[in-house]
Amino acid sequence: MNASVHTGPKDLPDSDQAPVFAEPWEAQAFALVLRLSEQGLFRWSEWTAALAAQISQAKESGDQDLGDTYYHYWLAALEKLLLEKSVLDSKAVRSRVEQWRRAYLNTPHGQPIELSAGREPADT
Repeated sequence: MNASVHTGPKDLPDSDQAPVFAEPWEAQAFALVLRLSEQGLFRWSEWTAALAAQISQAKESGDQDLGDTYYHYWLAALEKLLLEKSVLDSKAVRSRVEQWRRAYLNTPHGQPIELSAGREPADT
């Protein structure tokens, strides 16, 4: 990749500033998008278009944007972009969502949710 071509966001906050993420998963989602773009899976302009479309769709459907849904849009945009590029298929996405749902339900309150807690029991 040509080092003179800017492919990602600029002016990221300095480490001494207040956190920009409300939850760790938001930072992970942000880093994932950056990494996939850096690896050439999609251009940054494709990403920003996908995110803008997701936000626009949410507004059109009546989402009140209280400031706590931005990274939900981020994930939805990433999922859609990866589906469009055939990196994911919808069956795999549905399966993983269900696994996370089971993991959430199988995790005691106050404990970190581990994806392994959502595995289906083995047939015996």
